Amino acid sequence: MPFTSNRRTLLLGAAGLSGAVMAAPRRVFAQAAAPTAAPTGPHSLAPLPYAANANEAAIDAMTMEIHHDRHHAAYVGNLNTLLQGQDALAGLALDDLLLNLSRAPEAIRTGLRNNAGGHANHTMFWQIMGGQGGAPSGEVAEAITRDLGGFDKFRQDFNGAGLRVFGSGWVFVTVTNAGQLALVTRPNQDTPLMDGVRVLMGNDVWEHAYYLRYQNRRADYLNAWWNVVNWAKINERYAAAKAGTLRI
Repeated sequence: MPFTSNRRTLLLGAAGLSGAVMAAPRRVFAQAAAPTAAPTGPHSLAPLPYAANANEAAIDAMTMEIHHDRHHAAYVGNLNTLLQGQDALAGLALDDLLLNLSRAPEAIRTGLRNNAGGHANHTMFWQIMGGQGGAPSGEVAEAITRDLGGFDKFRQDFNGAGLRVFGSGWVFVTVTNAGQLALVTRPNQDTPLMDGVRVLMGNDVWEHAYYLRYQNRRADYLNAWWNVVNWAKINERYAAAKAGTLRI
């Protein structure tokens, strides 16, 4: 979607505020404060594994930059802040931390849930994009046919689940060590990892993931997203899950 320079400036500025972008719901970019030096700690933000414009077939470069450099960075910074003085929790790998949230002091438990979940979800999200979409192949294709009724049905069910998420959240495909797949949704930044269940792939249906291009048209975003899915990477994650080495 073309932008005038004034509109582009407005959107960039608004993304750094806790208010609305134009007439958007107020929380679309609520956490997208301008990047600052994140508190140091056990967790860090990896760079995108491709250029910000690599997913233009579904997601514009500006959204990718804001989503990664501001939203995801904020989760990492907040997580490191919450873990200051919590040596036992800070020593846990991210998936183990999510599985052991009940061990956290009540005063920081919700913050850990939101920010550790956001860090894990987005880390997975960047990894499984940057591809050419199309139909899956290899063992993942076989598993989708076996467990989810074939690719066409799976894609329809996945998109439908994403549309039914009320407010903000995610739609996931989980995977067991035996390679069995299931379709689930979670609100906010919750993740199946909190229940000890591994995630094969998933899509972010928070408005900040798609609003600049699609506004309130979540269905259009969900449909377009399949154009940038990286099935080779998802097959790697599937193999790792069966080998017991898939973490995030």
